[in-house]
Amino acid sequence: MDGVERSLADTDDDLVGSLIVSDIFDGVLFEPPSNGEEADTLVGSLERQRRTFAWKCGGLDAQGTRATTAASTLTLGGLLKHLALIETYYFSFKLWGQPIAAPFDAVDFDADPEWEFRTAADDSPDELMKLWEDNVVRSRELLAEALAEGGLEFTWRSPWSDGVAPSLRRMLIDLIEEYARHTGQADLIRESVDGLVGEDPPR
Repeated sequence: MDGVERSLADTDDDLVGSLIVSDIFDGVLFEPPSNGEEADTLVGSLERQRRTFAWKCGGLDAQGTRATTAASTLTLGGLLKHLALIETYYFSFKLWGQPIAAPFDAVDFDADPEWEFRTAADDSPDELMKLWEDNVVRSRELLAEALAEGGLEFTWRSPWSDGVAPSLRRMLIDLIEEYARHTGQADLIRESVDGLVGEDPPR
């Protein structure tokens, strides 16, 4: 971890604003507990991924959220909009069988499967961050309801095509993997934008 601490300490003063993590994380687990129960461990891991992702995407102008690196067309704005969709798709639709949130509910994803990535450039950085934050907050509410009703054994209200209804435990694992993959992508893009590096956001 010394390398991470040095990276943060060496960050230019004009990037300090980029180190501020959204206040939707106030009072939320910073990381998994050292010796906690399974639910806290899974939720803490997901929250750490969310927090790091927010840090990698925060404090940028439109040019920053639309920047690409190497041969990829992936942008931080596209990742914000995609993970906003993932939040509502998993927690609203898969977990509870409810409609996904706007604006995603009006999209024909069969006809336009890359819609959120394609249209992210039309949105401002503030709009993209708010869309993601709003869906994270709603996901937490739906997660709390599921944990209260059935714990990690709570089963999805929208089962797989083979009829199997996975557990909430499986959903949290899937989401941790989803965030880990996209946070790694965001890490590379952000470094190419302004040199911001580091493993964990500052406390």
